Amino acid sequence: MNTQTIYLAGGCFWGLQKYFDQFNGVVGTEVGYANGPDQAPTYQAVCHDSGHAETVKVDYDPEVISLTVLLEKYFMVIDPLSVNRQGHDRGIQYRTGIYYTDPAQLPGIEAVYRAQEEKAGRKLAVELMPLQNFFSAEEYHQKYLDKNPGGYCHIPREMLHFGKKA
Repeated sequence: MNTQTIYLAGGCFWGLQKYFDQFNGVVGTEVGYANGPDQAPTYQAVCHDSGHAETVKVDYDPEVISLTVLLEKYFMVIDPLSVNRQGHDRGIQYRTGIYYTDPAQLPGIEAVYRAQEEKAGRKLAVELMPLQNFFSAEEYHQKYLDKNPGGYCHIPREMLHFGKKA
């Protein structure tokens, strides 16, 4: 399998992870902290403005689901105009961002990004940049909404099940 990876920040990472886990072609997800100082933070540090964004690492099989489709799905569950806020979550760790490690992905990312800007009619608040760093979040955050089905999520519950894997 030819697996590729994209890093997506979209508010609280609990819901974003559960959201992407439902799609065929997504072969793995991991929540963590990205694009802050080059030092592994704790969740408490992230909540106190360490500069990292709550981010989901998405490993996918491009022969099953394209990066374009993944990004279109991403934009379905974020407010791309909101700065440092998604739902009731506020703070720099809740900023939105698309972070890549493979420059070959950039043209496809930019095409989706431009289409979303045209749709919004103005500049997006979504960061678009290479991944600077990624630190895995503590184990209790991994698959959090599977472990805690009643946990808070800014993504509507029906969106967490609409693409259920067959």
